[in-house]
Amino acid sequence: MTLILILILFLSVVVAVFSFGAAAYAPSSVLGSRLRQLGGQKPVEEAKPAFRERIGQALDPLSKALPLSPSEVSRTRAWLIQAGYREARHLTIYTGSRVFGAVLGGAIVIGISGFNSLLLLVGVMAFGFFIPRMILKRLIRNRQMRIRLGLPDALDLTVICVEAGLALDQAMMRVGEDLHHAHPELSSELHLVNLEMRAGKPRTEALRNLVERTGVDDIRALVTTLIQTDRFGTSVAQGLRVHSDSLRTQRRQRAEEQAAKTSIKMVLPLALFILPSIIFVTLGPAFIQLLHTFKAAQ
Repeated sequence: MTLILILILFLSVVVAVFSFGAAAYAPSSVLGSRLRQLGGQKPVEEAKPAFRERIGQALDPLSKALPLSPSEVSRTRAWLIQAGYREARHLTIYTGSRVFGAVLGGAIVIGISGFNSLLLLVGVMAFGFFIPRMILKRLIRNRQMRIRLGLPDALDLTVICVEAGLALDQAMMRVGEDLHHAHPELSSELHLVNLEMRAGKPRTEALRNLVERTGVDDIRALVTTLIQTDRFGTSVAQGLRVHSDSLRTQRRQRAEEQAAKTSIKMVLPLALFILPSIIFVTLGPAFIQLLHTFKAAQ
């Protein structure tokens, strides 16, 4: 009996010492932080998650409420990559924001008018559901426009680097570094191409991935030119120079097309806003004078 009591006492002391040591040295322990304060050490502060990460954590349950097929997930990921959002959490934020927009629109309608108008409720919820998609499309167009505007400068610098004796891979790396401040989107895409080629991907596959990430027609034409140049063994500098000239011609034609559309686009504002004002200003006094004449004749 005495041996059993001694054994129980020993085990109790061991468990107490072990528990005290674990509580004292655990990073998240209150007792440990108090002991470190008494010992002159600063308590270890837990790193708070960033604001974007907290948004992703908040929208994660909402994103799971919308079931997506694999094809729709891949298409949405492609759109997000074209808009410049490449991380996996961006898909969660996008899907959760769509569900949140629909729920918020429905809550606003129910709070204002209740369930009296079911058609209005469905319409506002659908509008809130499609708002993130419209914003994403706008972001894609803006990013593609910025890449398209920076492409002529990149072509000129690439031609200069290739004619100076650099290989195409080194020329693209140097151009990406030089365009970091002027055209950051195009610079980041060129940097990704260089990273893929360093990782062991063939140049053709890396360039095709560039086309998929950007979705710009000018980039697609440039990649086609580079692939054909590499396949047939022609001069890269000459091919880039010819493509640069054709790209400038296309830009001039695109500007002329936009200028020709201006007169047609001005018809609707003229008919709705300017012509009624001109009619009121010119015919208004004559109409008032005619009314006064008819009243005097009566």
